[in-house]
Amino acid sequence: MAARTGQDPALGLHLAGHVLNSWRFQPGLVVAGFWPLAGEIDIRPLLLALAARGHPIVLPVTPSRGNPLTFQRWQPGDTLIAERFGTVRPTGAPMIPDLLFVPLLAFDGGCWRLGYGGGFYDRTLAGLPGRIAIGCAFAAQRVDCVIADAYDIRLHAVATERGLMLPKD
Repeated sequence: MAARTGQDPALGLHLAGHVLNSWRFQPGLVVAGFWPLAGEIDIRPLLLALAARGHPIVLPVTPSRGNPLTFQRWQPGDTLIAERFGTVRPTGAPMIPDLLFVPLLAFDGGCWRLGYGGGFYDRTLAGLPGRIAIGCAFAAQRVDCVIADAYDIRLHAVATERGLMLPKD
């Protein structure tokens, strides 16, 4: 968390540009994003751009501990409802994402992610085999090594304000 202190959340605009220029989005792809918490990079410009391209956007609904996330449709201008942990959720229809943009605390060159400790995204990704997961963070959040446990799910890429990084084995 200290590495992202002082980072400008608006750098998410650069993250959006890198993702939109580097990743191929199939028409109709359902995209899961997240509403940024204080200190996180703001991926809302990316979500707005993808919504404008016609992609259904979903945001997570935080379940009780030990359960995977579910997702509900969000459209620009929709009202969001406050949840615990400082998160918010939409009120749209439930949908299953094809591609997930995932928040994180730290990441390494192998695209392993350190999350917030609840295991929500690891359980979610384990239950959605074949889906693409891209971490979103400030470049300053990169560390030398994230110690992965057996239940951790490796990301397909990590997007930052400096570019899109694929895993290095």
